[in-house]
Amino acid sequence: MIDEAAIGERFRCLAAELNERQRRLWAASEARAAGRGGISATARATGISVPTIRKGIVEIERGEHLAPGRIRRAGGGRKLLTDVDRSLLADLERLVDSDRRGDPESLLQWTSKSVRHLAAGLRDLGHDVHYTTVAGLLHGLGYSLQANAKTREGTQHPDRDAQFVHINAIAKRRIAERQPVISIDCKKKELVGDFKNTGREWRPKGEPELVRVHDFKDKNLGKAIPYGVYDIAANTGWVSVGIDHDTAQFAVSSIRGWWQHLGHDRYPDATTLQITADCGGSNGNRVHLWKVELQKLSNDTGLQIAVCHFPPGTSKWNRIEHRLFSYITMNWRGKPLVSLETIISLIGATTNSSGLEVYARLDDGVYPDKIKVPRAEIDAVDLTGDEFHPEWNYTIKPKL
Repeated sequence: MIDEAAIGERFRCLAAELNERQRRLWAASEARAAGRGGISATARATGISVPTIRKGIVEIERGEHLAPGRIRRAGGGRKLLTDVDRSLLADLERLVDSDRRGDPESLLQWTSKSVRHLAAGLRDLGHDVHYTTVAGLLHGLGYSLQANAKTREGTQHPDRDAQFVHINAIAKRRIAERQPVISIDCKKKELVGDFKNTGREWRPKGEPELVRVHDFKDKNLGKAIPYGVYDIAANTGWVSVGIDHDTAQFAVSSIRGWWQHLGHDRYPDATTLQITADCGGSNGNRVHLWKVELQKLSNDTGLQIAVCHFPPGTSKWNRIEHRLFSYITMNWRGKPLVSLETIISLIGATTNSSGLEVYARLDDGVYPDKIKVPRAEIDAVDLTGDEFHPEWNYTIKPKL
């Protein structure tokens, strides 16, 4: 008589240490050793199905062996649901697409519909699918769960897209002519000190970096103002870290620093410096001091300085945002910016898989804000506006 209790006890002792194939072969060995009725008795004692035990017996009798580390033959196991149900992915994308959100240029798309609702919708279309399967399929299609993001810009200028085309055409032509084309902007100001910085980094478990509870400016350490210059053709960034104010003088000083340290040697035959910039801030198209300072830079370098501004509310399309600033943010995520030296080191260490190089320096100059520019200096700027939106596109020539 077969002792099912003994078989069950042995199985419970070993089951946790065995993989799928080992459990099957063990059960087959027990069934064969028990003799007549062994398959049914082993199935009752272990809960392993009769077909599985029979399959194990066949494998033992045939002497089948698998490559080390494998528990199934190549191609074995249950087929993917998408292989069995060929229209599943198409129907899922159709359901998601009916309520899609997000920037069409983004690498990630996402849906506001829950996986349970999507699974219910798929079942209504005749697909036998669980919501956990839907979640896996969405990840495979490049979707992710995301929170709300401020992206709506309100009323758009009617020539918004035309200005994008204009900027792109000019930048391509300048690069083809081996003239420097730079994208400029001021990154978000950062508090200097042991403050919490967004993001996480690997550390020993239970040993997070300790930072201040409240983000109040430290009067001794102050704040850092990173102003960036991104050389589009060279994939190189230059960041001046200021400590005073983000003014037009500071902006042009940053451009001057880039030209003196990088641009002049890289473009020795340059006659025109092409700048792409936002419409607001210290380099805004309506800022008189910006144009006066550019005239000084043009006079000092002998370069014509051509400027193209992105339309209002479209600053995120500026190349520097996603070619330079985003990588700086990723590089220092989770690291408290405890000193100006730390900030400069982290900026300078930024790179990416495309070979981005970044140079950073401290600019401890004083840049007073709210400067009133005399009318004579404004009138002295040798500025010529383009035919297409001269308020956005203009060239300043040197006065030698």
